[in-house]
Amino acid sequence: MHRVSARHEFRGLRTTEHYFTVPLVHVPGEPANAGETITVFAREYSSTGHTAEEAEKLPWLLFLQGGPGGRGNRVTSLSGWMKAAAKDFRILMLDQRGTGLSTPVEHKSLELRGDAAAQAEYLTHFRADSIIADCELIRGVLGSGPWSVLGQSFGGFCALTYLSFAPEGLREVLITGGLAPLHGPADRVYQATFGRVAARNAEYFSWYPEDRDRVTRIARHLDSQDEFLSSGEKLTAARFQMVGSFLGGNTRVDALHYLLEDAFIDTPSGPRLSEAFLEQVRGLVSRAANPLYAVLHESIYAQGQATNWAAWRVLEDHPGFKPDATEPLLTGEMVYPWYFDQDPALVPLREVAEQLAAKMDWKPLYDPERLAANTVPVAAAVYKDDIYVDHDLSLETAAAVRGLQPWVTADFHHDGIGEDGEGIFARLLGMVRAVR
Repeated sequence: MHRVSARHEFRGLRTTEHYFTVPLVHVPGEPANAGETITVFAREYSSTGHTAEEAEKLPWLLFLQGGPGGRGNRVTSLSGWMKAAAKDFRILMLDQRGTGLSTPVEHKSLELRGDAAAQAEYLTHFRADSIIADCELIRGVLGSGPWSVLGQSFGGFCALTYLSFAPEGLREVLITGGLAPLHGPADRVYQATFGRVAARNAEYFSWYPEDRDRVTRIARHLDSQDEFLSSGEKLTAARFQMVGSFLGGNTRVDALHYLLEDAFIDTPSGPRLSEAFLEQVRGLVSRAANPLYAVLHESIYAQGQATNWAAWRVLEDHPGFKPDATEPLLTGEMVYPWYFDQDPALVPLREVAEQLAAKMDWKPLYDPERLAANTVPVAAAVYKDDIYVDHDLSLETAAAVRGLQPWVTADFHHDGIGEDGEGIFARLLGMVRAVR
């Protein structure tokens, strides 16, 4: 069930590497090793300000990473929220199933499952409900009482699932930019976030008006001139729009300007996109490092109905985001079916993604009745202009969870804990501790 592989100590932190054997399908009442199993990895962090003996007596703080498809953070020193947390906790940084050193998921490993239908069925066990079942099993293996949880973005969605189905395992919950809608189709998410992203585009171009022409020029250039990334894949105008991921944070947004100013160089055949620009863009538009993000993204909103490529359908109501628009806007985290035609890492997963988009019998991710009766202290940072997790939908959820304290702020965007993690963590922890 559990083995420790290595321990290390450097630059004020101490790490311990944990591997846990968990069932692929959690069945209540059955032994964890009764059926097929997978591995879940987690790295424990503590401060060398505590002796090893003192650290072992500290309560656990479980960190649930954003995503889906994102592995736990790899850090080389304690800073930000981890610096604040390590004063009073030992931190368990989970590689959610299918990511990092947990049994990995990419197209080559999925081929072991069989055809596209078998692969899609396998991936239905990689959503928040399964992740939280892993967490509860791990908590028991570690011998922990109810523990504290910090959920960032999708990690906050997982925390709501935890509150729904295993609140007995929770001492307190902190959420940053991660209050998911509890009901309704995925369409309502994108109707809200397309508007948020459009407003963020307008804000950005008011700061850097010269970049409005640059974005349009790059898109039109790609319509008429083939440009290839260093990996050999073609860059299209639609893929270029994905650099709008920069718009999702205060700590990154200005870097978009530095990217765009590198775009063109003069060549004997006329202006072309520079190698420096293309190499930077490659890291923004490829899902080779986290294919689960694209494959499972819309399923994080799915309960009892098919998503049917919700973002792609809602795009029809927001033509400014189409690549052939007069002045095309940069996109957010929307996933479109053409990703699986244009990204080589996703091409082998096209049929799998189609089957998941058409799946109608998704299980519930939340229990509204249990959340309405919640007794676990919860505090959530809600970012007013968040382009990924809509402010209005977040407050709708906050009102539906008994005792949840929202902290609404316009000072941060989705990457708030990267900008002032220490301050945000301290504030949220103070909020939940104040109600005990």
